[in-house]
Amino acid sequence: MPGKNIVVLGTMDTKGREMRWVKTELGKHGQAAILVDTGVINPPNGAPNITRDEVIRAAGEDLSELMKNPTRDVIAPLMAKGATSIVQRLIDQGQIHGIISLGGTQGTTLATTVMRALPFGFPKLMVSTMASGDVGPFVDIKDITMMFPVTDILGLNPVSRKVLSNAAGAVAGMADSDINIERAVKPLVGVTTVGITTEGAMKAIEVLEENGCETIVFHAVGTGGRSMEELIRQGIIIAVLDIATIEVANEMYDAMLAGGPDRLTVAAGLGLPQVICPGAIAILVYGEPSSVPPPFNTRKLIPHSPLITDVRLNKDEQVAVAKELAKRLQGNTGPCTFMIPRDGFDSYSAVGQGFYDPAADAAFIDALKADLPSSVKVIERDTHIDDPAFATEIALTLVAQMKRAGILA
Repeated sequence: MPGKNIVVLGTMDTKGREMRWVKTELGKHGQAAILVDTGVINPPNGAPNITRDEVIRAAGEDLSELMKNPTRDVIAPLMAKGATSIVQRLIDQGQIHGIISLGGTQGTTLATTVMRALPFGFPKLMVSTMASGDVGPFVDIKDITMMFPVTDILGLNPVSRKVLSNAAGAVAGMADSDINIERAVKPLVGVTTVGITTEGAMKAIEVLEENGCETIVFHAVGTGGRSMEELIRQGIIIAVLDIATIEVANEMYDAMLAGGPDRLTVAAGLGLPQVICPGAIAILVYGEPSSVPPPFNTRKLIPHSPLITDVRLNKDEQVAVAKELAKRLQGNTGPCTFMIPRDGFDSYSAVGQGFYDPAADAAFIDALKADLPSSVKVIERDTHIDDPAFATEIALTLVAQMKRAGILA
């Protein structure tokens, strides 16, 4: 597909040579590069299409004034703000079809700040020396592709030329995709699950799809729940089957799968049909066993994988989680049902399994029912969360809500 334009974003005083190489490689794919300079120290190595002065003006500032006492911690966020404004405007005008950037620690921070502000589906590729480490702070919940360059991005050599050529080809291919994120023809239902609720989730998804829904499934590992919440805000998801609410407990106790303070509040506040379950709600997730902190490290641990360790909350902690769930649902304005399988909230906590604790689960249920707002209906069943009959019922309960709301015929 000819005529695609790709933003190449970076500090052209230190990365200009490499950015111009990417421009050349994009040309081989029939695509044009728009070089956007965010450098501030030395003159750019090459001619940018959008200068640093233009970028900083888009942030409402004057570069000449800022350069009287330049500091990266002041200028870099303004560059990110200005670049975001420019790139978003070009997207809105249909003038660009992808973005690529090259950088180290500072360049990656700036460029991914811009990328995280862009719509889902818009091609985003970051070639970063940080890409072989923890990229969570850079990617967060956006579809940013991170590529490790092997070498520092400082000069061209046989390795960097090939890596940057690959990167150019990758973003060119993304830009050539003719698939867009659009509102589904069928109602799109957000579904959450984790490994220890998967069997029930699979059955529920099957039932939803048999009843005219399309599903979008999120792995409730923190980023999954937050991604779902964002797509709800954007109006893409219009109903929710929130099976795995584990992210709330992990947020409360600083574990790995923390879903953030907004988790469980967005659909409720917008009044969307939703069915909620306490999937894995008593489970905290950590890394290797040695990473489990006190007081949890003295309890029974279940290795979910060689790098992932699960621990169970006790009765008092589960009661605290129940109160937090109820608190987050106080603003509920739509049809909402909390469905509880009393014989196990996940496969590890079912009868006969390592985390089975019916007394703690009962205390959770009592506390939850005591504090939930009247707008949330509670249904209890004497079964476990992966029971096909329970999975079918939670899906059909949501279908019924959607029909009453006029979302399904």
